[in-house]
Amino acid sequence: MSINATILGQAIAFILFVWFCMHYIWPPLIGAIEKRQRAITDNLVFAENTRKEIEIIRSNANNFLKEAKKDAQAIIEIANTRYSQILETATIEAEKERKKIVTQAIAHINIERQRATQELCAQLAILTVSGAEKILERSINESDHTNIINTLITKLSKGIV
Repeated sequence: MSINATILGQAIAFILFVWFCMHYIWPPLIGAIEKRQRAITDNLVFAENTRKEIEIIRSNANNFLKEAKKDAQAIIEIANTRYSQILETATIEAEKERKKIVTQAIAHINIERQRATQELCAQLAILTVSGAEKILERSINESDHTNIINTLITKLSKGIV
């Protein structure tokens, strides 16, 4: 019986050991394990939420960049349009100024031409009167008449009055 009593003693000691472990050792271990599981789960949820937030922020940043590019393109288009308008306006104004200057120059040339024509007419009249006086002062023969006319022609061609 000694084997039976030993087995029975060992069984009772084992049962007491299991009971002691289940009541005093097991609950703190389970609590620590559950606490660690909750912490890991919380960290995983936090990491997932952070990843989603990062994706949202990245998406917002990409949208913001796209909007900024669109705005920049619109500003560039407005600047190009304004540049074209300024260039066109400047070209039109330059053309108007050119026409004005050309018109003034033509008017000035016409006035100068009229003045020169009037001066030439006056000089021609003076030369004609002078030639007539010389003709009347002399007795005219054919050779004198030819010499006087040739002299007047020479003076007219040289511009001497």
